Amino acid sequence: MPVLTLIVAGERHALAYEPGRSLRDFLDATDYRVRSACLGLGACGLCRVRLLAGDGGPVTAAERLQLGDGIADGLRLACQCLPTGDATVELLQPAASSAWRSPPPGLLPAAVPWPADRAPPAGTAHPLGVAVDLGTSHLTLAICDLATGRPLALRFGRNPQGRHGADVVTRLLAAEDPALARELAAEARAAIGAALADAARREGLDSGRIGRVVVVGNTAMLALLAGRNHGLLLQPAHWGETIDCAPVDAAAWARDWGIATGAEIEAVAPLAGFVGSDLLAGFAACGLTAGEAPALLVDFGTNSEIALWTGAALWVTAAAGGPAFEAGAGRCGMPAEAGAVHRVVFDATGRPHSGILGGDRAQGICGSGLVDLVAGLRRQGVLTATGRFADGRASYALPADGQVLELGWRDVDALQRAKGAIGAGIAVLCAQAGIALGDLRRVVAAGMFGRYLDVANARAIGLLPDLPDERIELAGNTALAGAMALLCSAAAGGAVSRARAAARFVNLARLPEFDAAFLEHLYLQPMAPER
Repeated sequence: MPVLTLIVAGERHALAYEPGRSLRDFLDATDYRVRSACLGLGACGLCRVRLLAGDGGPVTAAERLQLGDGIADGLRLACQCLPTGDATVELLQPAASSAWRSPPPGLLPAAVPWPADRAPPAGTAHPLGVAVDLGTSHLTLAICDLATGRPLALRFGRNPQGRHGADVVTRLLAAEDPALARELAAEARAAIGAALADAARREGLDSGRIGRVVVVGNTAMLALLAGRNHGLLLQPAHWGETIDCAPVDAAAWARDWGIATGAEIEAVAPLAGFVGSDLLAGFAACGLTAGEAPALLVDFGTNSEIALWTGAALWVTAAAGGPAFEAGAGRCGMPAEAGAVHRVVFDATGRPHSGILGGDRAQGICGSGLVDLVAGLRRQGVLTATGRFADGRASYALPADGQVLELGWRDVDALQRAKGAIGAGIAVLCAQAGIALGDLRRVVAAGMFGRYLDVANARAIGLLPDLPDERIELAGNTALAGAMALLCSAAAGGAVSRARAAARFVNLARLPEFDAAFLEHLYLQPMAPER
């Protein structure tokens, strides 16, 4: 990929990038944002940069209006500049640092085009809507035009509840203390408000026009957000039931977020104990129940959810993915954020080469990079099928752009446990439905982790079924895409209702065959398609 050299306050930073986006859009996913307040239309003139070398594309009419004679000195608007190769750019007006940034490209799938046929909320001219995917590790948000469904701004950042524990069970146990439960609820609501305010301020949008908010998430996150019924999730008797996570005082939420008075705020009801509305939204986004069957959807995350559509029934379950996919585990793990190694490729000599997200300095390895690294080490015989180093070493040193990241047994073990749980969940659902893995016509891998996943490497270690490429889709954040559809489309809401009615929840904890399947799927080897 071409390299963009940034000069920020006299310091140089080299970032690899994919051409096709404006300089502003690329920088918004990094630590080096420019100021902006006009949806990238070139109307505010705040995102000024100086192009010192390389091709930034033709100068636009907006740039001529905003920059005048400065164009001759290399001035450009980052939102209008479209670099295609190696380039050097000086940031003249960097934005203030923020915990929220635009998500990386490809986050949203090529979703089913639902019609914008849901009646807009009354009392607000040209109303906007907000879709929220409240994940265990990260929160992702989109502000949309309710009339068209078009996204106007996206924001992505960490769920601040992570300081109470990386997994849902740890947070649920913390919430047994009423004071901590209130704190967890306040943190989640404040994070939504902060992400919304950052997006509206940066894009020049009026928060007072936001008349509808739709929130999806796993059941634990929704219950903790609402501050109610989260204790039921610690009782197995309630795992097969729908948990009420609706807000008690939606008006207070609207006031805190600075949105329209009387705005509709909907926390989409989860399906069962640990199967949330994020999975339901995913059905709408990828059309799982409308396409060829049997079809499988795996929403990878700290709480991984799995759905199998047979054409007549929808089998669903949840498996503990742990921190391996999203939050990072062990010494070298980190989320898929700027500075994360998200791709590892071994050349013919066995030397690894790393791709780094949105930065020039490797800080750790995210889930997709971990899959690449482990698969590559398996092919070279450095790792055994049991996840141990063949020569007895304690770790593997990965060179990454001048840094050395240590892959230890804890990192490998976390990946094995995550893939073991998901593989066992897939196997159990297939057994319940009476189909073999080889019968699957479509497999959708969803989530931020799925966005960067190398399918061949995932198959090689048994994370995905060993099926042909044409049957496997990397769909990105189907939960957010589905929430955006539910914002604007009554038809999408109907599809979710039908999927809810067809669902059959499988509680893996109550099935003795799960334990044997989990042990089998711990091995770093392909899944057997005949099973």
